[in-house]
Amino acid sequence: MKAFGEVQAVDGIDLAVNRGMVYGILGPNGAGKTTTIHILSTLLRPDSGHASVLGHDVVREADAVRAKVSLTGQFASVDEDLTGQENLTLLARLMGYTWKRARSRATELLGPFGLDEAAGRQVKTYSGGMRRRLDIAVSLIASPELMILDEPTTGLDPHSRNEVWEIIRAVVEGGSTVLLTTQYLEEADQLAGRIAVIDRGKVIAEGTPGDLKASVGPGTLRVRVHSASDRPAAKLVLTRVLDVPIRLHSDPALLSAPIFDPAIAAHALGELASEGVLVTDFTVGQSSLDEVFLALTGHSASENTDVREGEKVA
Repeated sequence: MKAFGEVQAVDGIDLAVNRGMVYGILGPNGAGKTTTIHILSTLLRPDSGHASVLGHDVVREADAVRAKVSLTGQFASVDEDLTGQENLTLLARLMGYTWKRARSRATELLGPFGLDEAAGRQVKTYSGGMRRRLDIAVSLIASPELMILDEPTTGLDPHSRNEVWEIIRAVVEGGSTVLLTTQYLEEADQLAGRIAVIDRGKVIAEGTPGDLKASVGPGTLRVRVHSASDRPAAKLVLTRVLDVPIRLHSDPALLSAPIFDPAIAAHALGELASEGVLVTDFTVGQSSLDEVFLALTGHSASENTDVREGEKVA
């Protein structure tokens, strides 16, 4: 449990993460993700409850936790006026490496992260993706048993995001465990073996991506209407025909519904046509994590919640 004044940022989160996997914590801005990982990385003390990391209590054995964990936050922690090589060497020295070993470790990390050619350039000249790769490289200087990544791809373009995903996969293949917080549903789906869905400081669902998708029905009918003004009529028709809750997405022309019999989807589309609702696109398939989140919370993962943890934790 953790509160900031009257705001309950973490409200009884219960997690168990197995070694050697990517475990995703999924939720919108303000859901309590960053506060949770700040507690697990010993940056914050919980108000109540118990948390242990790799067998060590985060309050009583904070030094032991820090020795085994790295944390990469949402913003770059490197010095922009130094080169990539200098950043890694300096931070290795701060971790107790000799000058010779620090320079060697920096070189070892630059290559796999695709930064060897830019090693002698100031970080201020790096692209956003390059800075993020350097940030993650810094976290690997001491070969942590647990790497905590707090929204590592926020603000990156799709190409850079894919590069970071490949690095995360390689980190796990190398034997580390990754605790990943993200508001990107595709990111959690691509990387995480298990996912905890957090909303307003609570875990509202937990399981594999497949488990979570199956929890809202075996299939989903997605319908895109011609314009946003057509959506209310489409919702009325689908509610009548399918007799299930209809989900309204952030896209004002998109709506979806769980279906348990694919044959009924054709009937629903026929009813929309007979009622004069123009459908420009439709799909029938497995539920997405976005639809899971919408079904569980009533709002999209891209929306902010009432808990503004980022405004409370400096």
